[in-house]
Amino acid sequence: MAIRNRSIPNDGCRVMSLDEFKQWLKRFDSDKDGRISIEELSHAIRTNGRWFSRRKGKEALGSADVNGDGFITEDEVEELVEFAKKQLGLKVVAFY
Repeated sequence: MAIRNRSIPNDGCRVMSLDEFKQWLKRFDSDKDGRISIEELSHAIRTNGRWFSRRKGKEALGSADVNGDGFITEDEVEELVEFAKKQLGLKVVAFY
């Protein structure tokens, strides 16, 4: 699922709430293990119309994967949000 077009303001940043971001990300948990792998993360970003290299996927995962297990868990999503804000033009707000 792409991020809704109505959420792109004049500055070009896509806007969504943290809950919306988490729900969107969960849709790409293909094996339903509650974690996001590099493959799932890359698929999520490509599906949203962004080119996302494997290198950029590793960078995102490395940035968000606090415990170093190779996956992004619920507890690490906020680190992924920080990466997305800086690298992907996404603005995550408390409420939207």
